[in-house]
Amino acid sequence: MTRSINELTAAVFDIVPGPLVLLLVILVAGVGAGLWYFYPDWMPRRVPGRSRTATPKTAARTTEPEAEPVLTAAEAEPAVPEDSLLADRLAAEGRIAEAIRQRLRDMIRDLVTAGVIAPQPGWTAAELAILSAAQRPSVAGPLGAATELFSETWYGARPAGAAQDDRMRTLTGQVRAELTEVRR
Repeated sequence: MTRSINELTAAVFDIVPGPLVLLLVILVAGVGAGLWYFYPDWMPRRVPGRSRTATPKTAARTTEPEAEPVLTAAEAEPAVPEDSLLADRLAAEGRIAEAIRQRLRDMIRDLVTAGVIAPQPGWTAAELAILSAAQRPSVAGPLGAATELFSETWYGARPAGAAQDDRMRTLTGQVRAELTEVRR
């Protein structure tokens, strides 16, 4: 085995000078490393499921994106009645996954308004659910179920339909009821 490798190497170096082979190996390794580092950014954008920046055009996610923050700094202000209307409008347009995400944002906004958690932009839904459950155990059940439903539809690429939206609407109502009950 080693003899055949030695003979192959000697045959290659008889035809191509050693420094040129070394330069070609370094060049190929550099191009490969560059493609690996920037993957999938060098893939065409129209190939579904290949771009990190692709956004869903249907109710179900077709890509597995990086975890995105559930609440941004601008959204950490008190909830207004239009929030529920936005989720309802998204659901009516058939954008169920986005409606589910908006309902989770509404829940988190309610928790911030009630003083259960402080606004922390950049936290994931799971982190916020754990912190909220530690501060107010009564919301642990519905908020945990809502976080799981959100993760399954948004990150798990499971199709979302009216049943999932109704479930999320129910969970939102349960969290709001728990928060209202404590305020009294």
